[in-house]
Amino acid sequence: MTEETPGFEEKPDVPSGAAADDAAADAAGATPSANPAEEGPAAPAGDATATVAGLTAQLDQARTALGERTADLQRLQAEYQNYRRRVERDRVTVKEIAVANLLTELLPVLDDIGRAREHGELVGGFKSVAESLETVAAKMGLQQFGKEGEPFDPTIHEALMHSYAPDVNETTCVAILQPGYRIGERTIRPARVAVAEPQPGAAPAAQAPKEEPQAADEESGGPEEG
Repeated sequence: MTEETPGFEEKPDVPSGAAADDAAADAAGATPSANPAEEGPAAPAGDATATVAGLTAQLDQARTALGERTADLQRLQAEYQNYRRRVERDRVTVKEIAVANLLTELLPVLDDIGRAREHGELVGGFKSVAESLETVAAKMGLQQFGKEGEPFDPTIHEALMHSYAPDVNETTCVAILQPGYRIGERTIRPARVAVAEPQPGAAPAAQAPKEEPQAADEESGGPEEG
């Protein structure tokens, strides 16, 4: 009867020699290669074409977005320029209105100065002050208009008196009761005038001398023969 020695196990048989080499070669052939160059053929050309197409689409999208942003920037710049011009125009208009309102309040004073000058009362220190005031008003753009003998214009004249006169051929300003004032092309007060119209039914003065010789010739039967 055979006794088993405790603590010892039987080991499997280890191949040796050529058998060991063949087993190692089989194990190495079953393990996939870690070098990509040793793998199969490269990826097909269709994948590269798809990649290029994707990049082209992204480039087109970027160009489209750039065009939209450029158009937005140009539109904002145009709106800003229009805003600046509108603000400048409004500023000039407000300035003109303010100056016109100020000078309108001074018109009664200028009327008093004009009446004093007509009556010979514009003397001494009052004359210097009056002339200084008129100079300042002129520098601010105030212009006086309205003269006797000029044709009546309802856009700049206000007729306060009306009469007929044989020596006028059209409605004429024969007296300036109160001068008019303007700033640039804007009239702030029309000239208040007295007007005269031609006498109703009266022949123009320029035609009367020409008709008399003709009437004398008709009565005498024509000029005498020498």
